[in-house]
Amino acid sequence: MKKIVVFLVFCCSFLFAQINLQTASKEELMGIKGIGEKKAEQIIEYRKTNTINNPEDLKNIKGFGDSIVGNVKEANPISKENINKKVEEKKEEKKKELNNAVDKKIEKTTGSLVPKL
Repeated sequence: MKKIVVFLVFCCSFLFAQINLQTASKEELMGIKGIGEKKAEQIIEYRKTNTINNPEDLKNIKGFGDSIVGNVKEANPISKENINKKVEEKKEEKKKELNNAVDKKIEKTTGSLVPKL
């Protein structure tokens, strides 16, 4: 029973975690749609002599085409563009928080509302 629970927790962790193709275990790689034991072994062999920076690098391995690369991209939704977008969103959020804090401090000291620009 404990083995089943551990296995289920292990499988669920794949759903919410990003997979690093350079360091992923064979089991993690096999969790990606379209990658079985043989393809996972091919990835592990490939990365011994090459660096995998993005899913497109997998096209250098024999038998890996657009469909598998697409599946890997779906499993790894975080891209450079998404990261930059999230960083910008966080910056804007922090700016708004800071502006609100300053406005509240001014309201306390002056006793009146601060005009919004």
